[in-house]
Amino acid sequence: MGESLFFTLPEIVLTLGSLFLLMLAAFMGDRVSRLATWLAVGFFVIAALVTPEIIGRGGVGFDGLYIADSFAAFSKILIYIAAAAALVAATSWFARDGTFRTEYPVLILLSAVGMGMMVSAGDLLTLYVGLELLSLSSYVLASFQRRDVRSAEAGLKYFVLGALASGILLYGISLLYGFTGSTLFGQINLALGRDGVSTGELFGIVFVLAGIAFKVSAVPFHMWTPDVYEGAPTPVTAYFASAPKVAAMCLMARVAIEGMGPATFEWRQIVIFSALASTILGGVAAINQRNIKRLLAYSSINNVGFALIGLAAATREGIASVLFYMAVYVVMTIGSFLCVLRMRDETGRPVETIASLSGLSRTRPGLAAALAMFMFSLAGIPPLFGFWPKFLVFNAAVEADLTWLAAVGIATSVIGAYYYLKIIKTMYFDEPAPAFEPSRDRIEGVLIVLAALFISPLGYFSIPYIDAAAQNAAGALF
Repeated sequence: MGESLFFTLPEIVLTLGSLFLLMLAAFMGDRVSRLATWLAVGFFVIAALVTPEIIGRGGVGFDGLYIADSFAAFSKILIYIAAAAALVAATSWFARDGTFRTEYPVLILLSAVGMGMMVSAGDLLTLYVGLELLSLSSYVLASFQRRDVRSAEAGLKYFVLGALASGILLYGISLLYGFTGSTLFGQINLALGRDGVSTGELFGIVFVLAGIAFKVSAVPFHMWTPDVYEGAPTPVTAYFASAPKVAAMCLMARVAIEGMGPATFEWRQIVIFSALASTILGGVAAINQRNIKRLLAYSSINNVGFALIGLAAATREGIASVLFYMAVYVVMTIGSFLCVLRMRDETGRPVETIASLSGLSRTRPGLAAALAMFMFSLAGIPPLFGFWPKFLVFNAAVEADLTWLAAVGIATSVIGAYYYLKIIKTMYFDEPAPAFEPSRDRIEGVLIVLAALFISPLGYFSIPYIDAAAQNAAGALF
């Protein structure tokens, strides 16, 4: 038991941190909200620092329910970085509207505990508990601005559709348990390899992957994404588009490889369909969007499709390409939303229309340059760093004899490039719209600069380090 508790040290740190901040909120109120935010960031730093230490003694805890390996460590560190960045960005945004509450960092911490359990799950029930802890926190975060009709609507839509997805996932878990006799990934793997994939087991696989696909916003379970991204407060949208995406994608990879390895042919068909549908719909549906947050929602669906191409390869190189892709995607996405956070008119009211970006290069040249870099990188246009992870997932698909899938992915990436370039054209060639209010948040500015530097050609210097970590992490699943 002692060793198992040691394996869960990152989750213990975040849980104790959330309980401490909850008591702080109860006794001190909202006047310590900024202090609570920075304390939460500190807890994320501590959790990230202790995570690699666990790998030295890594193994299986709680009789197979929890797995501490390099794959989980890579995923958790990425999740903690994304959550901390989104948390810091939220402080000044909510403070401007007077809606910041000390409970906000508590919810972020609790959702991170759930995400940590998801990527370390060795059992379908651990997976479900972690996913529900993330979901319950996310429902509250989406409707955090209670007096905002759009925020309340986003929270309600997310809750209703999330409950449906949870039911689908739970039904799939019950089917797999009924037909394989276990909820442990290892035992399910053995049962599928020993007896082959029966019809009941196939239905279980379909429902489990469908439940996880909802969290990753993969088509056809994407319908909540544009509405929730638009209605939720912008810092919350930035969070939804980054950390939970990483957790869900890594969870899907672990379940598919470790739990359903002998059924690779069956689940690969599901993943390929979802990858194709996500890249096509994410590219086409974004073209006529007028709201920048809705456009970025479809962009996230499009990018998830590219990551699923790497998963469809079902090889070590394919999983490593997925991890590499998610690492770069998180930086590009958070950087994009940090720029959106600075879109405020002269009265300080948030602006979300793409038309308001007209002529931004003349009124706010620095912000326009940063947003242009993020758009070019999301489109995968060299020499920006966003090109490299796309190349890796396509290369992994080709090596797995899925050349046709890589070819379709390349074609759909051209479609996606259209709406990214449309934003750049609006900023640099259209007549200037009313200038945005200058932002005095230096921390936000520093984060934008750091993200822009990472996705610039300078990011290629980090390839050996990220690739080595991703390859090591992927090797833990094989």
